[in-house]
Amino acid sequence: MPEDVVRIEDGFYILSTSSRVDDRTCVLKQGDVFAIFDRFGDVESLGSGALGIYHHDTRFLSKLALKVADERPLFLSSTIKEDNAVLAVDLMNPDIPHANDATIARGSVHVFRSKVLWDVACHERLRIHNYGLSQVEIALTIDFDADYRDIFEVRGTHREERGERLPTDVTADAVMLAYDGLDRCIRGTQLVFEPRPTELSASRARYVLRLEPRGEASVHVELSCFEGLPREASARHAILVRAPSKVARYEDAVQASTSALSQARAQAPAIATSSIPFNEWVGRSGSDLYMMETDTPHGCYPYAGVPWFSTVFGRDGIITGLEYLWYQPSVARGVLQYLAATQADSVDEERDAQPGKILHEMRAGEMAILGEVPFGRYYGSVDSTPLFLMLAGAYYGRTADLDFIRAIWPNVERALAWIDRYGDADGDGFVEYARTSSNGLVQQGWKDSYDSIFHRNGDLAEPPIALCEVQGYVYAAKLAASTLSRALGDDARAEALAREAAKLRDRFEQAFWCDDIGTYALALDGKKKPCRVIASNAGQCLYTGIASDEHARRVARTLLDKTSFSGWGIRTVATTEARYNPMSYHNGSVWPHDNAIIAAGFARYGLRRDATTVLSALFDASRYFDLHRLPELFCGFPRRSGESPTLYPVSCSPQMWSSGAVFLLIAACLGLSIDGPRKTATFSDPLLPNAVADMQIDRLAVAGAMLKLAFTRHGDDVGVNVLQRDGDCSVIVRK
Repeated sequence: MPEDVVRIEDGFYILSTSSRVDDRTCVLKQGDVFAIFDRFGDVESLGSGALGIYHHDTRFLSKLALKVADERPLFLSSTIKEDNAVLAVDLMNPDIPHANDATIARGSVHVFRSKVLWDVACHERLRIHNYGLSQVEIALTIDFDADYRDIFEVRGTHREERGERLPTDVTADAVMLAYDGLDRCIRGTQLVFEPRPTELSASRARYVLRLEPRGEASVHVELSCFEGLPREASARHAILVRAPSKVARYEDAVQASTSALSQARAQAPAIATSSIPFNEWVGRSGSDLYMMETDTPHGCYPYAGVPWFSTVFGRDGIITGLEYLWYQPSVARGVLQYLAATQADSVDEERDAQPGKILHEMRAGEMAILGEVPFGRYYGSVDSTPLFLMLAGAYYGRTADLDFIRAIWPNVERALAWIDRYGDADGDGFVEYARTSSNGLVQQGWKDSYDSIFHRNGDLAEPPIALCEVQGYVYAAKLAASTLSRALGDDARAEALAREAAKLRDRFEQAFWCDDIGTYALALDGKKKPCRVIASNAGQCLYTGIASDEHARRVARTLLDKTSFSGWGIRTVATTEARYNPMSYHNGSVWPHDNAIIAAGFARYGLRRDATTVLSALFDASRYFDLHRLPELFCGFPRRSGESPTLYPVSCSPQMWSSGAVFLLIAACLGLSIDGPRKTATFSDPLLPNAVADMQIDRLAVAGAMLKLAFTRHGDDVGVNVLQRDGDCSVIVRK
């Protein structure tokens, strides 16, 4: 093994071996392609090692460096537009000395870069403008390369063997880079330049531009990703000699991308408040949903996160569907449809699969195809199956779409059977996990780091492991299935499922409650010994309703104590625990989606003010993150006056369930529940955070009707006014 490879006990640890030169990155995504650029719009080896353009878990571009007169231009600004469609970057020339001519003073030449992804391609337009008083001749170069590394290689996994980089094909205006993978798939990256460069080689395009005062020049670059290219060089070369891109191609891509995102947004409610930063948080979170949703053969699915998880994840998709349910119920339908279509139908130990189990992860890269990682179609999550049932019940409650429920009912039945037969393999009434795959995940709950489940002395729990929140998911899943059974006319089945849920709740209280630490045990280990650890998992038990009223209030007090509540949110593990580390992935960090679920649990038990405490903390945190976008997680250091939250170095951003957190938090604080079958929207003891004096929600769909609502804070009270109602539905306010 090379000396620079760091060995970590967790086989799927995301490696971070050095500090970033520049922490800020700019992310674009469309369909199965995503791109990560630095703030200059470049892809360089310096800075974040994840920079590049990716398709199907493969990096198709590993270098893209723009230079002016062989120097990196000076940075002015960069931003992702509000709808997430276009990256815009402003640059200017440095001082450019000439041997025989006057120096071109810095700031004389402006370079504007704009990029958009569309149709498995990145389209870039460069506009170069001379603001000087005299003519300038200036060289503009673009260096490029592709390493075709699998996403797991980029994350830090070492491969003993790789495929072969093929000879590069070059024409007057285009270049084709190509790679022959060990999976016998030829992957290619085509770059087409317009106008033709002054010089073009296998790794560089060079333009020599002469600009009059106030003169301008434009360069268009189209970078396309190909899979399954012909092996013959002549056939690959034929792709290059097609007609080059037209000037309108960039504009077409922008128009298509912007239009698609606008159409998706038009179907969702519009939320506006008195707080501009809060509006920006909500707006970016909505835009993230539309960007991350991806058309698949089984419907539209919200991919989990960029860069490491830009693919289908069962757990992430389900939780995203729950977070956005009141706001955009079509997300839940797409998730349910996809996961029903990919439900396991046989025992496969290497994929941790059993009949009825719901998917954990789907990958399409070279390493997954070859089986070097087990995630081609992998089922190693203990919670996706009960969560699938929870989402099915919640979706029906939100929409009254009984026809869809009837269509997936066989999948519901198979999921219930998995819970009883495979999930509870030892018959003790609790759902546990122990991996069967030789290379799968050791921990199979949402905290899936190898060291995330442990006893109070720090010893790791031995499998099979029963997580506290998973028992809550199973409880809620059986109640959801009971409701669906009754809606489908099977009252006897409904009553039986409700009885099973009630028995589970009683067993759970007896086995998991730890009075001495004021919370539920993190888990039971393989010997049924409780892990007496204060962890955020217990808060999710409130979301599912499995907790007793008395214990729910104790859990809330415990999680809002300074040992668990950092000031920016609730930590995954309390500071008093043996494995607490504020810089760890799961043992002391703050996860926005986890906090949103916990806050919704607080609200379920009438602890609405506690829910607003969590919302306010995450809102404050969002103001420090780029684009007001909450990342996957951040460090759990205590909040200090005048300082920002501490970033976690390899956190995904956007991460779908972090983007969805604000919508679940809004619903929790407003006490919002929508009953599709009864055509009602109910607000129970609504509250707004201190930063928000009033809020309007327009285009809220309730069983075919449409509402426009206004919420105004009067001291400790919030008034609810129906500004417009189109169609038949009721609005109920309970104080």
